[in-house]
Amino acid sequence: MLTCGCSDKTLCMSLVVEPEQSRGKGKKLLDRVRDACRVKHYSIRTERAYCNWIERFIRFHRMRHPAEMNEIEVGEFLTHLATAGKVSASTQNQALSGLLFLYKEVLRQEIGWLDKVERAKKPVRVPVVLTPEEAHKIFTHLVGTARLMAGLLYGSGLRLMECLRLRVKDVDFGYARITVRDGKGAKDRVTMLPVNLAAPLQRHLEKVRLQYEEDFEHRFAGVYVPGALARKYPSAPTEWGWQWVFPSNRILHTGDPRRESSVAGAGYMRHHVDENVLQLAVKKAVLASGIAKPATCHTLRHSFATHLLENGYDIRTVQELLGHKNVATTQIYTHVLSKPGLGVTSPLDVAAG
Repeated sequence: MLTCGCSDKTLCMSLVVEPEQSRGKGKKLLDRVRDACRVKHYSIRTERAYCNWIERFIRFHRMRHPAEMNEIEVGEFLTHLATAGKVSASTQNQALSGLLFLYKEVLRQEIGWLDKVERAKKPVRVPVVLTPEEAHKIFTHLVGTARLMAGLLYGSGLRLMECLRLRVKDVDFGYARITVRDGKGAKDRVTMLPVNLAAPLQRHLEKVRLQYEEDFEHRFAGVYVPGALARKYPSAPTEWGWQWVFPSNRILHTGDPRRESSVAGAGYMRHHVDENVLQLAVKKAVLASGIAKPATCHTLRHSFATHLLENGYDIRTVQELLGHKNVATTQIYTHVLSKPGLGVTSPLDVAAG
């Protein structure tokens, strides 16, 4: 962990005292970073990641203000992450993106000098993919809601958080499709609802509906609604269509992470299930199945894409279902097909035949 060596904890937590030329703006630096992220509608996770890297950058240079530093200090910090921290290339590039955002969008500095800061080269990794037999073997060790959620990752190609954030209104049983709202890159897309999951999902929603009605009787009904929708549609947080498909078992004092609550007059609501619940269930199922591959929740999404390509679906269709911006991202799955390339046969197999 990076530390600044400062003995005054109050000073450290203030992050950060503005230099003379920028005092009087009324906000600390990290508050200005958060404001800039929200103006650009960045996700709360991106906002937190950027603030974290900027704070670590300031602490690494013993509470110096970023306006007083340049490419030398940025380079030293990134080098320290790679050498002492041994972080991956993607983590190092995320830190650089946070600092770029700070200098360009918050401090409004000319950042031509940042072109001299070299980005870490991200290695190309072949994704871990399960065979259909391995995938179904894992499912035999999953039960209840965890099995249903994992089924959507493998059967619909959803990302973990896309699955957890599904709302009732976005599941269309009539057309057997799921609408993913505000996915990666703030994009919506439509993917299929597996026929084999339709009936179990309907039974699950019947149970959720009973829980929702009970919450309503106790005045706990209401979910977080993004942006200003709670003001535009005041009844939306308590409507059935906006409820989470996979709600948490507990009622928590929660809401919009950027504000105290998104429902007027309500401090308690039922959030969606925590991501660790499914991650832990899948991890246990992989161990119980005896599969040696380091499979995770995201491996199910990788397997979804690979198996579609193996079944003859064109890569553009798979790209749309996955929500990839560039087809080059989808092409990585062609490296792990059971018949790579143009059906090339190994010379060893020819000799054996």
